[in-house]
Amino acid sequence: MAYDAPRVRPARTAPRSRAVSHALSHDDVKAAAERIAGQVRPVAVAPLDLGSSGPGRPGRVHAALEFAQHTGSFKARGAANFVAAHREAGTLPEAGVTIASGGNAGLACAWAARAHGVRATVFLPATAPAVKVDRLRKYGAEVRLTGSEYAEALAACETYAAESGALPSHAYDHPLIAAGAGTLVDEIRRRLPALDTLVVAVGGGGLFAGVATAARHHGLKTVAVEPTGTRALHAALAAGEPVDVAVDSVAADSLGARRAGVLAFAAARHEGARSVLVSDEAVEEARRTLWEEHRFAVEHGAATALAALTDPAPGNGYVPAPDETVCVVLCGANTDPATL
Repeated sequence: MAYDAPRVRPARTAPRSRAVSHALSHDDVKAAAERIAGQVRPVAVAPLDLGSSGPGRPGRVHAALEFAQHTGSFKARGAANFVAAHREAGTLPEAGVTIASGGNAGLACAWAARAHGVRATVFLPATAPAVKVDRLRKYGAEVRLTGSEYAEALAACETYAAESGALPSHAYDHPLIAAGAGTLVDEIRRRLPALDTLVVAVGGGGLFAGVATAARHHGLKTVAVEPTGTRALHAALAAGEPVDVAVDSVAADSLGARRAGVLAFAAARHEGARSVLVSDEAVEEARRTLWEEHRFAVEHGAATALAALTDPAPGNGYVPAPDETVCVVLCGANTDPATL
């Protein structure tokens, strides 16, 4: 599938036409912020108490509560930007939109499509959590379960788009999707002016690509966090290009991309970006801590970001400087509360 932004009439909020192989710019993020203003919930920021063993001084670590976003994840930002841009361009087909997803991107696409009166057909791995499938159907999406991994769902989605004429979106590797995710940064900066570093979990890398692009514009650092068993971006940086990896992690339902997106790979090679790994055990513990100490009910993918600051394994995670102000993006809450 081709992932070019639509051609639209000249306007202050018009997106740049950009192939996915090109770098994302802060102008793309600014245009997305204007386009989705009033459609998404502004992010709240709260201090995290990690105890005496936590990194840095008390008050230096905060969480961006993006799990409270529409559809339960940051994905609503990119989906709103994608559908609104195509609505402006007059390029929303009668067959609607289609997307392959581990769950969260599909939810966001279905939500945004419903807001514009457009059909949505969502392809998910058969292993997708039932809570996400049920919510997709409540948004009015047609759900098709295919294969056991995201890559298999994506292949089926590509075939459907070619045969039906539906507009293909993408879970992460699309300029409009990543730019929408990047709108988080200015919102966090307004609430946390002393911000130095953003910590985000990475699957395919749409959130990271958008956040790192906006962060770099403001002179901020971005830490990309992946489970050791699902390390698409980390492997891409080691190989010098995106490569296929195995997918085996407790967070695979939301971070289970087999290959990092080219937008994320490009963003990760800039100064100020860093890639780290964490264990599944650290992810589980971070998720429990967020529930038991803060009553934040998040999915494993969101907890992966916090695990970067708490994983005790040598060589894993990220250790901030004592005076560094860090914001961990808690990106999703589409999880079964019974598993907390």
